[in-house]
Amino acid sequence: MQRRTFLQLTSAALASNARLLAEAPMPMATLGKTGMKVSRFTLGGYHYLRNGEEEGIRIIHRAIELGVNFFDSAHKYNAGASDTVYGKALKGGLRQKVLLMSKAQFRERYSAMQQLEETLQRMQTDYLDLWQCHEVSTHEEVDRILAPGGALEAFVRAKEQGKVRHIGFSGHRDPTVHQRLLEAFDGWETIQFPVNLIDPHYLSFIENVLPKARAKGLGIIAMKSNAIGNITKNKVATIAECLRFAWSQDVDTLVSGVETVRQLEENVLACKTFKKMSAEEQAALLARTKKGPYGSKIEQYKMPERADAWHRLHRDGEPA
Repeated sequence: MQRRTFLQLTSAALASNARLLAEAPMPMATLGKTGMKVSRFTLGGYHYLRNGEEEGIRIIHRAIELGVNFFDSAHKYNAGASDTVYGKALKGGLRQKVLLMSKAQFRERYSAMQQLEETLQRMQTDYLDLWQCHEVSTHEEVDRILAPGGALEAFVRAKEQGKVRHIGFSGHRDPTVHQRLLEAFDGWETIQFPVNLIDPHYLSFIENVLPKARAKGLGIIAMKSNAIGNITKNKVATIAECLRFAWSQDVDTLVSGVETVRQLEENVLACKTFKKMSAEEQAALLARTKKGPYGSKIEQYKMPERADAWHRLHRDGEPA
């Protein structure tokens, strides 16, 4: 192919992508029993500040332009800056056009409620559309959350007060922790956990949590489709395969971290042009990824395979 012809084809492809970004509708879903209509792409609340506040605000504004209406954050992301920058970016009426989610990692009622008040102040809003109990990792944490004076009381009270519209929880270490929280309280409305193409091979949230959560009517929020970058880093699969596999599961939306406007546009384009994988395609992909590597060396946020094994456990909101 001559260089001129190649450049013309490339230009045509770029123009086509630009039209799709601008004109194609954003796929939407109902977030379980919350009833909220959310974009199937949710902007991740940690990575968008990797290149500074100005770029972060550009990412938020561009996401809104492209039809994204669901935005993720957490009290501890970027030492509170993630919540704060949302407050700055959503002035001038934009707050009313989006759905805001943040999270609290403290496990006692008073401290969790204090985190909520700080988040509302930082975000310059009177309420959150979704507040989640953040990164629940161990059964000891579940004990504290459910105990008298535990964080669950703060979540219930905050919803009664109208400070949050809906409540849920997140985590990525142990599916049995999610199962226990699901069984302990019927008031949860959303759940967030890893959904990726190696998850089924070890401590699977897709197999052990997703069906139970869906049966209870919870909104399903997927995350870590690329296992904090380790799937592509280890050449297990491509980003395109990661995204398409995650959206092909029975999830309502996928939280994805982006660091630039260009990465945002690539993710949104993938969402707007998404076609669900057939059962045969998924089976073939999982057969390929089962050859390895997989497990906690790739999904570093999950428990190690052996009790005496050690690896650095990734915590949500830390650099990959």
